[in-house]
Amino acid sequence: MKIGIDIGGSHIATGIIDKNGKLITKQTRDVNINKIEEEKRVENLILEIIHNEIETLLKQYDYTNQDISKIGISVPGSPKGTKIRNLVNLNVEEFDIGKELEKMYKVPIKIKNDGKCAGIAEKKYGSLKNFKDCIFLCIGTGVGSAVFLDGDLLEPIQNPGFEFGHMIIEKEGRQCNCGKKGCFETYASMKKFKANAIEYLKLDKNLEAEEVQKYIRENIKNNNVNKFVNEYLENVSIGVSNIVNIFEPQAISFGGSFSYYEDIFLPILQKKVEEKMFNLDSKCILLSAKLKNDAGMIGATEI
Repeated sequence: MKIGIDIGGSHIATGIIDKNGKLITKQTRDVNINKIEEEKRVENLILEIIHNEIETLLKQYDYTNQDISKIGISVPGSPKGTKIRNLVNLNVEEFDIGKELEKMYKVPIKIKNDGKCAGIAEKKYGSLKNFKDCIFLCIGTGVGSAVFLDGDLLEPIQNPGFEFGHMIIEKEGRQCNCGKKGCFETYASMKKFKANAIEYLKLDKNLEAEEVQKYIRENIKNNNVNKFVNEYLENVSIGVSNIVNIFEPQAISFGGSFSYYEDIFLPILQKKVEEKMFNLDSKCILLSAKLKNDAGMIGATEI
């Protein structure tokens, strides 16, 4: 069996994956960098969480370290070799996590950008398996992505690339954690969606994401809620239509917490994107990811 790890902007998920890409079990831990004790580095906390979660999962299924054939890690930013780099939402510049885990488990450690990992899983096992030219967009804390051309994942030589979340869609727009202004993810991320929903709709600031979703579902016909959702999707459509006009994909699959709004978002977004397409005879189907938030873990074990 293999261990899949998904390091997100605010969580770490760890799972056991079988040889057929099936998730056997998983655990998720939140990571709040604002609550980390001063003497503890974020890098050490990440390693500690991963080690503890792996040990817990192994005990649940009576596995030992010797049963692990591989550990795959899905991570934001620009990983290189065994290092994670540029995790802007966790304030990690560079950390050789692979080297540390190899010491502990004596198995190969593979690391890849989270958008690419999730895209690989959706292409092989999920919503994109019937398409050759397709794109995966993971919209959650940030925006991750993977691009497939004629069935193959496009991979630049220098860095993972295809950082759609950091293409600028608004001159001198909202400040992004990457240091630039007007980045796509400052308008499209579900983290921003939740924060803006609470502010615009005057909701309780302590509401969880699930509670915000419930409120929007129950009040979608309310003028203010409808206006807020449409404004959000108008911004998303600008970025998505740019991507469509460049790559001409047959389909785009949306993962991350965005996918939990699929019945509300996708019909509206499909129409808005079609209105902005350059080649009006092109067809691009907008889909929801099948593997949801498990895609990163599953894809990490396929690299």
